[in-house]
Amino acid sequence: MKKIKQAYYYFFYKIYRSIEYTSELSGGNFLTSFKAGFVMIVLEIWTLMSLGAYYAIYTKMAVELSISMPIIYIPLLIIIGFNYFTLDYKDTWKEYNAEFDKLPKNKNRLGGWIVFGIVLLIVSNLVYSFYLMSQIDWSQYR
Repeated sequence: MKKIKQAYYYFFYKIYRSIEYTSELSGGNFLTSFKAGFVMIVLEIWTLMSLGAYYAIYTKMAVELSISMPIIYIPLLIIIGFNYFTLDYKDTWKEYNAEFDKLPKNKNRLGGWIVFGIVLLIVSNLVYSFYLMSQIDWSQYR
């Protein structure tokens, strides 16, 4: 369990550092932890969306969702609450960031590529799941 926790914090660390780097280049170096937390929430939501899309494809059930449905707002609240309590509450992420800053440069670079690959996988998975959904004639299943 500790490895999963460290991997989660490392993922946040790399997102945070990339946002911090790009913010310095564009002159908008403020609310960096909020932006990194927002990116984490969006990536988690996209992962759930792709799982939901694969479920709809597998069961061939047309699903109409709205924000007022519990199947939407309960996972959303869980994701936001989880990120708040793991990252923002008591600023735990700062301790981990200081620890990860001490890692060797090569190890940090490799970790950055792994995080980039995971982000790319999440985004491409979402796009692919939407593509698969577009290939189904949903009028047959309504």
